[in-house]
Amino acid sequence: MDSILHGITNEKLKEILKGIYARDPDQPEYLNAVNEVAKSIQPLLDTDGRYLPIFSQMCEPERQIIFRVPWLDDQNNLRVNRGYRVQFSSAIGPYKGGTRFHRSVNLSIIKMLGFEQVFKNALTTLPLGAGKGGSDFDPKGKSDGEIMRFCQSYMTELARYVAGDVDVPAGDIGVGGKEIGYMYGQYKRLNGGKFEGALTGKGMSYGGSWCRPEATGFGVVFLAREFLPDIGVELKGARCALSGSGNVARFCASKLEWSGAKVVSMSDSKGTLIEPDGFTREQLQQVRDIKSTHNGSLEDYSSNTSVYLGNRQKPWQAKELERIDVAFPCATQNELDEADVDALVKKGCKAIIEGANMPTTAAGVDRALEHKLGFVPGKMANSGGVAVSGLEMAQNRSMLAWEGKEVYEKLEKIMREVYVHSKKCAEDYNVSLADGANIYAFLKVGSAVMDQGAV
Repeated sequence: MDSILHGITNEKLKEILKGIYARDPDQPEYLNAVNEVAKSIQPLLDTDGRYLPIFSQMCEPERQIIFRVPWLDDQNNLRVNRGYRVQFSSAIGPYKGGTRFHRSVNLSIIKMLGFEQVFKNALTTLPLGAGKGGSDFDPKGKSDGEIMRFCQSYMTELARYVAGDVDVPAGDIGVGGKEIGYMYGQYKRLNGGKFEGALTGKGMSYGGSWCRPEATGFGVVFLAREFLPDIGVELKGARCALSGSGNVARFCASKLEWSGAKVVSMSDSKGTLIEPDGFTREQLQQVRDIKSTHNGSLEDYSSNTSVYLGNRQKPWQAKELERIDVAFPCATQNELDEADVDALVKKGCKAIIEGANMPTTAAGVDRALEHKLGFVPGKMANSGGVAVSGLEMAQNRSMLAWEGKEVYEKLEKIMREVYVHSKKCAEDYNVSLADGANIYAFLKVGSAVMDQGAV
């Protein structure tokens, strides 16, 4: 109970949060996400009480779907996983959000990601509602045949709930182009060959968009370019520590290198890889090659200048990194805590820009603000992925395929608008940039909810 009420002074808001806790006391990740937004929007709720019941309504998903996913492994053994799809909000558009395949997936994590998606999607300025899905299936160590059979079984159940104008899933951790292809093929098979944009992140040969694989990582850097000058940090030459080596981290690292920054670390579930003088373009390509399959490990990276730290070590406290100018946590939720923030400050860090979804713990965010570090939340920085998914949806509906340059320019413009809107709201309410982002997004979705009534 204490965690969801942390930092809350509005008594009516406290009562709402107590009710949310009473419904779902066993969902810590989701409750933390609700608390983070509730704290942010208090200045608005203190001055306009009409939005209190709206916030309560927005905290309850419109629909939560949990289902069995049976499949056969290569030895013809029956395996069973649990699948999820949480359709959180359709107030401003069709449900939209990724699909995560990872052993850690549970309802609390999916609801946390879905709730974050409500605000992230609103920030893009596109008409996108919010949803999130996935399974506790772990693609690591699985053959292509096993992954295909699982994806087909997952979609066999999910297909009745998704469609191009209803709910449009995409990828996330453990779900890349291969998995999207298998799921889309099964969706068409179940719907009589109906060819529509029911998923995004598709291959270019069957309705995908230029820049979709790169979009989240590139968008993080586009936003960093807007934000860092405002706090007196130049991206060119900056020593940037990244965590993760998945899709977001790899393309973020590439764009940083192209922008003249020095990427000094990447990581995976086994440990951290450090290049003290920064990864070269060729070395980043080696990382991409290693991570082109679910089974690739940074242990296999080869360089005369690198340092590998095993035992699941993270880059933030690594003594091999004496200086870090900007931290980009791009791995997973709750990977950067207050002790990590303290270590970053000692290394001269000026800003934390989140590439993953809520990678900094609540205590870590508080500590970063205490140290007056620049802080950009994931719902702002990594919104480029869902933005280009929205652009892919627009191309599918119009039966057109835009040139890469057009998509790239639209993404850059969207990320600039995300920053401008969030910054203005922060200034209007005299709050942090992260709080400004939440207030802007809440007002956009909350006004739509208010207009549409008790639905």
